[in-house]
Amino acid sequence: MHSLLLDIGFLHVTLVDLLDILMVAALIYFLFRWIKGSAAMNIALAIIALLFLRILVEALNMRMMSGLLGTLIDVGAIALIVIFQPEIRHFLYSLGRRTFFGKNDSWLGRLFHRQDAKLGGDAADDVVRACFEMGEQKVGALIVLTGDDPLEDIVGTGTTLDATISKPLIENIFFKNSPLHDGAVIIRGGRVVAARCTLPITDRTDIPARYGMRHKAAIGITEKTDARVIVVSEQTGEVSFAADGIITKMEGKSMLKLRLGDDGQKTGNETGV
Repeated sequence: MHSLLLDIGFLHVTLVDLLDILMVAALIYFLFRWIKGSAAMNIALAIIALLFLRILVEALNMRMMSGLLGTLIDVGAIALIVIFQPEIRHFLYSLGRRTFFGKNDSWLGRLFHRQDAKLGGDAADDVVRACFEMGEQKVGALIVLTGDDPLEDIVGTGTTLDATISKPLIENIFFKNSPLHDGAVIIRGGRVVAARCTLPITDRTDIPARYGMRHKAAIGITEKTDARVIVVSEQTGEVSFAADGIITKMEGKSMLKLRLGDDGQKTGNETGV
C-alpha cells in the first residue's frame, strides 16, 4: 500500500506529516490560549515568526541565514527560560496538578494518598470571626490558605511560626504595632506556618482603583497557585476572598465560611474582579 496521501511535484504528505501538523497546530493554539492578554503575546508572535522563517530558509538551502537564525533561536531559548521562569513554573505546576494530582480520585492521587490540607470547622470559625472583627476596626490583613502547592518559596520570605490557628493569634499578628503585621500570613491545614510573607503582585491592569496592594497581592498569588486568600481592607474594612485570580467581596460571615468550606468555588450569582 502506498504510504503517500498526497504527491504533487515536490510535495509529499503522509499520515505522519498530517499528525505532525495537527500536533504543532494544537501546541500553538494552547500556547496562545495560555498567554492571551499578557505581555508575552508579542514575544510569542515574534518567536513563531522566527521559527517559520528558519524553516523557510532551510527549505531554500540558505545556509548562512539558517545558521544565523539557528544561533539566535538557541540563545533566545535560554534567555526566555530566564525571563519567563515564573510563568513556566506556573504552567508546569498547573499541568501536573490538573493531569495527575488535581483530584483525589486521580490515579496518582490514589497511589500517593494525596489529601488536600483543608481548614477544620473550628479553625475556619476563628479565621472568619477574626477577619470581620479586624474589618470593623479597620485593621488590614492578608491571609493565605494553601492548597496542593505548599508555597514553600513564599513561606521562606517571612517568619516561621508553626502555631495552632486561633482568633487571638490572627488578631495579634495583624495588630498595627505588631512586628509581623506587614505582609501575609500563610495557613496550611490547621496551622499558621508563617507570617510577614511577601506575595507576588498581579500584572493585570483592569483592577479597580479601590483595591490596594493587599488585593493585588491576593490576585497575584491566586493566579499563580491554587491558594485561596482572605483580604481585609485597612481603608474600608471590607472583607474579600480571592481564588483563581478572582476576588469577591464577602457580604457576611456565613458567606466567607461557605467559601472556606467549598474550596473557593463561586456560588450563586456572585461576581468578582
